[in-house]
Amino acid sequence: MLQRQARAACTALAAAGLLLAVAGGAAGAPATAAPPPSAAATLRTADAPPELLAALGRDLGLTPTQAEARLAHEAEAGATAARLRDRLGAAFAGAWVDGADSATLTVATTRPADAAAIRGAGARAAVVPRTLAGLETARAALDRAADSTTPVRYADPRTNAVVVEETAPGAAARLLAATRTDPALVRVVRTAEAPRPLYDLRGGDAYYMNGGRCSVGFPVTRGATQGFATAGHCGRAGTTTSGFNQVAQGTFQASVFPGNDMAWVAANAQWASTPYVKGSGGANVQVTGSVLQPVGASVCRSGSTTGWHCGTIQQHDTSVTYPEGTISGVTRTTVCAEPGDSGGSYLSGSQAQGVTSGGSGNCSAGGTTFFQPLNPILSAYGLTLKTTGGDPGPGPGPGEPEPGGTWRAGTVYAAGATATYGGANYRCLQGHQAQPGWEPPNVPALWQRL
Repeated sequence: MLQRQARAACTALAAAGLLLAVAGGAAGAPATAAPPPSAAATLRTADAPPELLAALGRDLGLTPTQAEARLAHEAEAGATAARLRDRLGAAFAGAWVDGADSATLTVATTRPADAAAIRGAGARAAVVPRTLAGLETARAALDRAADSTTPVRYADPRTNAVVVEETAPGAAARLLAATRTDPALVRVVRTAEAPRPLYDLRGGDAYYMNGGRCSVGFPVTRGATQGFATAGHCGRAGTTTSGFNQVAQGTFQASVFPGNDMAWVAANAQWASTPYVKGSGGANVQVTGSVLQPVGASVCRSGSTTGWHCGTIQQHDTSVTYPEGTISGVTRTTVCAEPGDSGGSYLSGSQAQGVTSGGSGNCSAGGTTFFQPLNPILSAYGLTLKTTGGDPGPGPGPGEPEPGGTWRAGTVYAAGATATYGGANYRCLQGHQAQPGWEPPNVPALWQRL
């Protein structure tokens, strides 16, 4: 089994052009330690199920081989971008992937001297005047005064500007004037549709509450309690739910909306959390982790109203003003959705990304959707994502102590967080929930030794 997985991973990486040539030693030379796993191996992109590859093919025009290559490229690009973000520090101005197979990673900086290091890491360098942190500060100021006439705002690294969508002529100009924002920082985009929460009909695996319906996001546990993460606008703490089969299911334990769009439901003893998302035709699609993927990466959504649909990540840390109020920190995508898909699951490969919040348009004419990232939900409520897991590695040998340190499986680590393990200090490169097998020295895609 492990040999088959290793061969599959190598095949996908070779197809993606990601295997690096290594100079061979003379016959009989001492064996060297095995190299650490690649990002694609850590995120198990070679294990992508046929249903996900088929959806990528339908919505992004890819063959199965191209879809496999794209997932591998995106895993490697995310790790490279994270390492460069850490290295560039305050000068970092964003990163994104381009191309049908996401083979081109661009990293932006405000320091011309950084360009050589970016190219040396295999990425394309863009030198721009504004940092990503500066753009996000300007966007946050706009959020405080925005209303439904300027429903969407985000920092766009591709154009090095803050994008403000307006539904009426002059709305963005009035917002800039009210907040004293420099118009040179902003790109205004006219939009005919305002986003709205997608509730009241089915989503992934449907659940029902107070006459309405929403979607199970991702199965989770909290100690011995089984349950699932979903969208906050679907219910308030204390709201009871029944499952897709109308059997009593559970109760909302906590919910936030607006501000964020997050909630979790504790299930009763009749329901058990599984490490799967409902795929095309009811097939199980495995979930192996929660590493957030970069701008430009592919992402697929499961919902019972519209089934499997795929697209790309357009922007993280987006702010959206719904009729009910503003939510911040959501991710903007090109994946279509319709009412009833709300609360459902977004996956990139086998990595959980978030739960459907809202959007505009539909799956006939296309549209824009937003998802609440999953890791903040897990962290806020002390939840553990149910995953199929991977090979946890050999662990300590007979008589050897467990490595000491602050790193703990089940903890949600944000990019930039630090932890100790085995006497060494590490900094987190990509936000994720830790799990056995993802100890810092084992996953250089996620952790950097200090």
